Parts: sequence; C-alpha cells; structure tokens
Amino acid sequence: MEQITSDTEKKEETKEKTARSVLIRIRGQNRTLHFDAGEHKLTPGDEVVVSGPKGKAIGTVIEPPLELPCTKCEQPKVLRKATPDEIERDEENRELEKKAFDYCHEVIEDWEIPMKLVSVEFLLDRSNAVFYFTAEKRVDFRELVRNLAKEFQLRIEMRQVGIRDEARLMGGIGPCGMTFCCCTFLKEFAPISVKMAKEQNVILNPNKISGGCGRLLCCLNYEYDMYQEVSKDLPKVGKKVTLPEGTGRVRGWDIFTRTITVDIPDQDPLVMTIEEFQEKMK
Repeated sequence: MEQITSDTEKKEETKEKTARSVLIRIRGQNRTLHFDAGEHKLTPGDEVVVSGPKGKAIGTVIEPPLELPCTKCEQPKVLRKATPDEIERDEENRELEKKAFDYCHEVIEDWEIPMKLVSVEFLLDRSNAVFYFTAEKRVDFRELVRNLAKEFQLRIEMRQVGIRDEARLMGGIGPCGMTFCCCTFLKEFAPISVKMAKEQNVILNPNKISGGCGRLLCCLNYEYDMYQEVSKDLPKVGKKVTLPEGTGRVRGWDIFTRTITVDIPDQDPLVMTIEEFQEKMK
C-alpha cells in the first residue's frame, strides 16, 4: 500500500505544470508579454487591466488564452477587463507622456545636463511617472526631479538604462524581419560574445550579427547550448582527419541535418552523418 502511494506521488511530482496564458500588448510600452489569464474569458482585441512590476497597466489581448507549460508558473496576472473610464484615462496618460517628454527634453537641453531622454511612462493611476534616460556617466538629476514634480504634481522616478534597454523601450524590427525579442518574450538580457557566433559557424559580419541596439544579437544565445552539446565530440573546421576513404580536412558540419563534410584531395567532398563519421574515426 505504501508503495502504491509513493508511485502516485511521484507521478504527481513529474506531471508537467501548465498555466492558462494570454499574450497581451501593453499600451504605450512597445511590449507584448504573456500574462496569467486566470478564469477570465478573453478574445483578441479586449482591453484589460494587468498587474506589472511598477503597478497596474492596460493592455490589448493579441491571442486567445492557451494552456502553456511553465516552471514556477509565476506570470503577472490579468486583473479584469478595463472599464471605459480606465481606457479613457490611459489614453490621457499617453498625451501626458508626450507633454512630459517634450518638457523634460527642453529642460535637459537648456540646463545642458549630460543625459539623453529615452521615454516617459505614466502609471495608470498616475501615482508616479518614470523617466528613462541614458548617460555615459553618473548624473545629478535632483534639481531636474524637483522641477518635474512641481510641473506635473506627482512622484517622479528617473531611471538610467543601458543601450539594450533603450532599444527595448523604443521598439523596432530586427534583421530577421520580426519585432525585437526584447519587446516581446525576452525578459532578461544574457551576456553575448563573439565566441558564440564563431562556434555556431556564423559569418562575423558586424552588420549581420548586430541588433538594432548595435550590440551582438540576443538570438546568438538561443541555440548556443545545443551547438556546444553536439560539437563537443566533433573536430574543428579545418582540422585534418584520417578516414578509410583517405586523409582530408573538415570543411564544416551542420547540427540540424546532423551531417559533416570532409574534403579529401582528388575526390568529391565526402558528406556523411555525424554518427557515420564518428564510427569511421574509431
């Protein structure tokens, strides 16, 4: 009896967790994120109030809710459908953001503050406004904050961001033709190096491996672990190898077709599966 109970518990532990998730575009933020839809009945185009790290915001439902696998299942939640008053207030916030941006930008130029204003975000309840900026050095913006608080009569938060965060806030289209990953599903920026591009046999053309922010493409990290796993037992490109067919050099390998190509003098290029190559090398 104890063994049966134990097996049942193990099955429950190994059962994949899922959450009812819905894709929502946050108004005024150039971002689309997945939220926990709960039991709400939602269809594309619905305006909803969602919870965020800084407070409540309004977003538009892009796709119907789906049951998706998750690990901790700690997505921010859809609170409710937005009321007409909340939608009107949010639209007013967009106008206030434009006004605040223009005013702050003018003050920065007049006072010659060494910073670049990126965007302004008013929370739904207008409890505070966040001014995002970039700067090469630490900036004393205390007097600027006092000026903005007096002008707009609310709490002001100045937040310095990096060049990758600037691209996320501004939004745009990547070289792949899709919206920036940082504006959609990407929540954190991982370190990216040229080594990652080299090990994935990517042509090291700065125009091809750089994103809209000017830094190396975030997507170089997506398949990197897979390349490392597959290539750890494979010879480097250009290495001399001896096979039953003769001695040649590795031209390249493709982890998707799982094939490797070897150039042997006076013969056609030898293409074989990685498994066949490893068997011949024994």
